[in-house]
Amino acid sequence: MAKQSIFGRISTLMKANINALLDSAEDPQKMLDQLVRDYTNSIAEAESAIAETIGNLRLLERDHQEDVQAATEWGNKALAASRKADQLRTAGNLADADKFDNLAKIALQRQISEENEARAIAPTIATQSEIVEKLKDGLNGMKGKLEQLKSKRSELLARAKTAEAQNKVHDAVRSIDVLDPTSELGRFEDKVRRQEALAAGKQELAASSIDAQFNQLEDVGELTEVEARLAALKSGAPAKAIDPGV
Repeated sequence: MAKQSIFGRISTLMKANINALLDSAEDPQKMLDQLVRDYTNSIAEAESAIAETIGNLRLLERDHQEDVQAATEWGNKALAASRKADQLRTAGNLADADKFDNLAKIALQRQISEENEARAIAPTIATQSEIVEKLKDGLNGMKGKLEQLKSKRSELLARAKTAEAQNKVHDAVRSIDVLDPTSELGRFEDKVRRQEALAAGKQELAASSIDAQFNQLEDVGELTEVEARLAALKSGAPAKAIDPGV
């Protein structure tokens, strides 16, 4: 994958508004899971591409350093050859002096060639270094965004579990709410009240029956007294006076 396309993907992901995406998602949890996968995959691809880019940059830097070092070495050789030519010329050995001057010229040509190569590589190194730094920054930003996504996902899952637990507690409380006539306990209480009312009714009925029986006993007593007095009258006995103290 090209560096520019990776850089573009990093920029796109970095600009993504997570909250806006979640608000528009039908299933926020699935959206978060997908975003986490996208970020994880993009980070892996970016790390691979950045590592390759850094490797190429280091090769360019090494080549540049070698060119600079070679230019320095050729410059030293040119200086050494020029000094040797001067010594030979002073000694009157003109042929060998010209030979070493020619060697000095060759060394200078090599020096110029190495300097040109080093100079040509320098802008590429600068550009690649800038790209690498931007990719590193983008990669670090993506990693931070990924942690934010994971945190959001954990928060959402925790909230979902809390809501589920609250609903279960609410349902459990509702099932034992004595004020709720639709609850099992409410229906059982109503059944007990009806049984209690039935028992009270039976008790009241039984009490009424006992009172009637006692009333009947009192009536029987009065009739017996009448019969006794009537018998006494018939036998000629005087009527029994009523004792006012009774």
